[in-house]
Amino acid sequence: MHGLGDVRFFDRIAPLYDGVMPPANGEALAAGIEHATRPIDRLLDVGGGSGRAAAALTGPEITVVDVSLGMLGRAREGRGLSGVAGDAGRLPFRDGTVDAITIVDAFHHLPDQGAAVREAARVLAPGGALVIREFDPEHPLGRALVAAEDAIGMKSRFRTPRELAAAFDDAGLDPRIVDRGFGYTVTGVKREE
Repeated sequence: MHGLGDVRFFDRIAPLYDGVMPPANGEALAAGIEHATRPIDRLLDVGGGSGRAAAALTGPEITVVDVSLGMLGRAREGRGLSGVAGDAGRLPFRDGTVDAITIVDAFHHLPDQGAAVREAARVLAPGGALVIREFDPEHPLGRALVAAEDAIGMKSRFRTPRELAAAFDDAGLDPRIVDRGFGYTVTGVKREE
């Protein structure tokens, strides 16, 4: 899911993570999920770490999926969320069994982003939505974040909203750019088969 150095970093900072990170943008996530054309009963928060994004959502059954066991422990123990250790590029779920997937502030850490989008498309039921909330590397604050993560040795790869929307389209998801800025949201709805 993440580069090895990134996983170690998140395992080390897990106890402090929620204290230094702002809450997830629940409104942007909800706006992305609203594009789904099916009821949302089961949602995966992939790369969900401590469950920060899951805590901003209400309604569906939410499972946090993360490769960092330290962060996943925070989601389970700190927030009482269901958690599964797993890799975004090889999700441990059957085809078409999930109604929505969120990836919040984590996509840039994934070493095989194409595999992660294809896996999300595989496990989504038709009409389900993949919602990614990320940072725009072309925004002035985004350029600073790219430089900062590079300086601490992360192997992050940021994509623009346009690039992410194109990757969704290639994976069989109907893309929509929901909002733009330093943080942006792109939604992809799985096409009917």
